[in-house]
Amino acid sequence: MSRRVVVTGLGAVTPIGNSVEEFWEGLKAGKVGIAPITRFDTTEYKAKLAAEVKDFDAKKYMNPKDARRMEPFSQLAVAAAKMAMEDSGLDMEKEDPFRVGVSVASGIGSLQAVEREHQKLLEKGPGRVGPLLVPQMISNMAAGNVGIQLGLKGKNINVVTACASGTHSIGEAFRTIQYGDAEVMLAGGAESAVTPIGVAGFTSLTALTQSTDPMRASIPFDKDRSGFVMGEGAGVVVLEELEHALARGARIYAEVAGYGATCDAFHITSPAEDGSGAAKAMEYAMNDAGLTPEDIDYVNAHGTSTHHNDLFETRAIHLAFGEAAKKLKVNSTKSMVGHLLGAAGGVEFITCVKSIEEGYVHVTAGLEECDAECDLDYCKGSGVEMEVRAAISNSLGFGGHNATILVKKFEA
Repeated sequence: MSRRVVVTGLGAVTPIGNSVEEFWEGLKAGKVGIAPITRFDTTEYKAKLAAEVKDFDAKKYMNPKDARRMEPFSQLAVAAAKMAMEDSGLDMEKEDPFRVGVSVASGIGSLQAVEREHQKLLEKGPGRVGPLLVPQMISNMAAGNVGIQLGLKGKNINVVTACASGTHSIGEAFRTIQYGDAEVMLAGGAESAVTPIGVAGFTSLTALTQSTDPMRASIPFDKDRSGFVMGEGAGVVVLEELEHALARGARIYAEVAGYGATCDAFHITSPAEDGSGAAKAMEYAMNDAGLTPEDIDYVNAHGTSTHHNDLFETRAIHLAFGEAAKKLKVNSTKSMVGHLLGAAGGVEFITCVKSIEEGYVHVTAGLEECDAECDLDYCKGSGVEMEVRAAISNSLGFGGHNATILVKKFEA
């Protein structure tokens, strides 16, 4: 019998709020965090918009020296992790630190460090490249810094699967606790890649929208969708073995019940056209949880607002759910916060947990007229108050990576 795993803490920094409460209130209000890019001059760039984190001060969450040695993605991860830890009420003085681990991903790491130090290399030579370039740049430093800042000595991993990184990290943390390798795991993702090379690279790939209207830029499932909007942020949760949580009187938000992961083995950027890979990940997650398609009330879609993703993910949901697909509520958090890349899965998992806790499924903002083949209930026009007994969150990453996590109401 595998061990049960529950969610006891939530932490988030997003383009619509620098706490879970602000983020959730923003989602309920349909607040769009997309605006013209402020980080660099976009005159020569086709993509002009991003969903940037606003008014974030790393020194609120760590001492100034530590903040200076961390790149933005690591700062965001540490901030979200500290929020989640505080929310959980976990007291590390009462815990075995080797039984508390970290599974926090970043899909890219620090493009800022690469750009900055490469400029020095070109202008001043190799001797002037900073000594901290490598430890600041590499994507596992989000997880590493969370462990260091919070004194967590258990398993510490970083699952890098592009846009599926956050969801895979939560899934692997779930398995870690189920298997008995830890009692508690901090899990999720962090990303901050709104930089010249990041935006130029995704633009050259024709992945980003060139819309200049923030309200019509990230419009998943809409017939006029034209690409995603780069976002940034972090979402980290505290996952805990059930008996451990009960023994310390923890508040339990929800139960993690299933995890599915597959590969399309099809194309480096396009999902499989029939949706079979993503469908199988959803099936695996439902089977893992011992639930049927009829038991699921809500799907938080990957929903990037690219032509291929939204069409093929819709097909995947039909494949996985059959007739039950018609009764599902489906939405895309990316309609408000853009695409957080490696952090998307963490933030969208939190959205599912809050939907279960508060009985509310948010609107897909900006969706006006659905694409002809996008024929599910995408919460167009407004959110809906409803009981959410079980929800799944999908993430699909370049390379063909599919990850699905299933979370449900906790019942003792």
